[in-house]
Amino acid sequence: MVDPSRKPGLLSRKVLMGATVGAALFFMIVGVIFWGGFNTVMEATNTLDFCISCHEMEENVYREYKKTVHYSNRSGVRAVCSDCHVPDPWVHKVVRKVQASNEVLHKILGTIDTPEKFNAHRLELARNVWRAMKSTDSRECRNCHDFGSMNPENQKGRARKQHINAMEAGNTCIDCHKGIAHSKVHDQLSDEELEDMEKPDPANKRPIPPQWVAFMEEEGSKKHKSKTKAPVAATPPAAAEKAEPAAASPATESAAAPAASGSGPDWNSVPATEVTLFYPGQASLEWVLNGRDHGGARPLKAGDRCYDCHEGEEEDIGALVVSGEKLEPNPIPGKRGSIVVNVQAAHDSDYLYMRFQWPDTEEHAPVPFVEGGKMDPENPIKLAVMLTADNEGVEFADRGGCWQTCHHDARTMPDTPDAAALAAFPLASRLNLDEGVTKYLKESRTELEIKGKGGKKRGGWDKLKESADIEAALNDGQFMDLLRFNAGTGESEDGYILEQRVMSGGQGVSFTGGLNDGVWTVEMKRKLVSDKPGDISLSTDAWYDIGFAIHDDYSDARYHHVSLGFKLGFDDEDAEINAIAR
Repeated sequence: MVDPSRKPGLLSRKVLMGATVGAALFFMIVGVIFWGGFNTVMEATNTLDFCISCHEMEENVYREYKKTVHYSNRSGVRAVCSDCHVPDPWVHKVVRKVQASNEVLHKILGTIDTPEKFNAHRLELARNVWRAMKSTDSRECRNCHDFGSMNPENQKGRARKQHINAMEAGNTCIDCHKGIAHSKVHDQLSDEELEDMEKPDPANKRPIPPQWVAFMEEEGSKKHKSKTKAPVAATPPAAAEKAEPAAASPATESAAAPAASGSGPDWNSVPATEVTLFYPGQASLEWVLNGRDHGGARPLKAGDRCYDCHEGEEEDIGALVVSGEKLEPNPIPGKRGSIVVNVQAAHDSDYLYMRFQWPDTEEHAPVPFVEGGKMDPENPIKLAVMLTADNEGVEFADRGGCWQTCHHDARTMPDTPDAAALAAFPLASRLNLDEGVTKYLKESRTELEIKGKGGKKRGGWDKLKESADIEAALNDGQFMDLLRFNAGTGESEDGYILEQRVMSGGQGVSFTGGLNDGVWTVEMKRKLVSDKPGDISLSTDAWYDIGFAIHDDYSDARYHHVSLGFKLGFDDEDAEINAIAR
């Protein structure tokens, strides 16, 4: 018999719901062993070795991933599959593991067991990942990449600008960073699906971190000073014995004479702004505005300037395009991708003066698809200046400078109409189509086809508005003032762009210029106030959108170098091109 007065042993004592300490201890040990085993197995499935243990992964996404910065980088920090595809929070992690059972099923079924089958399902698989990341505000990305930990000083201008936009609007990482570890497939999405997928979510808005605010304030205070350089010494007129053969023609020698016999400013006292012009290839306005083509389409439409994102990248962009790697189906071997130009501006009570200086090309790069290798044998260079009133009339001029004049259906562009289409156009008499479709503004068209839906041609050359509407737009200042210098002939041209490019002799502008010791120098003298149609009257208390283009090395049409859009001001340190009173 058990002595009722005897106390039970420790393991026999009842502690909860009749269970003894021994039983509780036993189940606790079993639970720890089970939990440890379960967790060990779960963590084992999170390793890179496990993820690539099946050839479906090893032969496809793993090989792509090995070429990216997530696999190998200067810091030596590697993000493996689970870092991006398996949540850290335990509940979400278990949910993801349950979802993975569907992937195991498809492995067994052989749905994606060859590279060909995998690629056939790649877009569907990517969509699933993008949706998951969008729903969690890119949680796994933010485990490593947090706005509050970023140093904006070490980012490129484009990245800084887009990160600020994301914080303010509520965009998340995956909106912009698709295809960073695997082959690009988001270009297969429809435009509507892409736009819907990349919509900002107000719930994801964040306050701008203090280091970002401090950096932006510092950058704003020094930006103008960093771009404005010391005056450039005046270049003597081009001497015939030093000029290149093509530049030594009588017209060019005449054009090289000093402007108006000393009537211009003393350029030695005028600061210079360094502007990098780059080769754009077939990057039309329609290309710029289409998110499928251009990742900056969304912020541009929201008001960001090309300058905000691409300042400092011009040389890289030009090199990429001129090589034929992007946007250029007809590369010209040896053509330079960018040109650095020193721009000076001054004014008096009647005139705006500008001077441009840049190095000539080291040697002629013959054009392989033009007989003789020169598109415009008469002119070794042409310089164009386009300007319009800031924030008035011409959409996108405040963001893209002269970019909105270039369209996908202009001559030498991808969707340029053929001769039969030009001849059949019922309003052909209203346009000069002798050389094809020239530059035009969307303000002169009833619509533009941006995306090319349903196989439509992109652009709007044939969507011409009524003559009365175009005349009203011209009177309202909805045009780009175009000023151009032709070095070979010495001709100054004063025109504008609205329904087409309209050029005439120099009415309110005169250029002089020439080549000396391998440097081109071009000076411009332009009336501030004009009552002629197609001329912008300039006020010294306003800003103007201005852009530049150079056709170098006997080039023509779109085979030129262009600038981003700049702000022209008068005696205003905040203007990017500041005309100084002299």
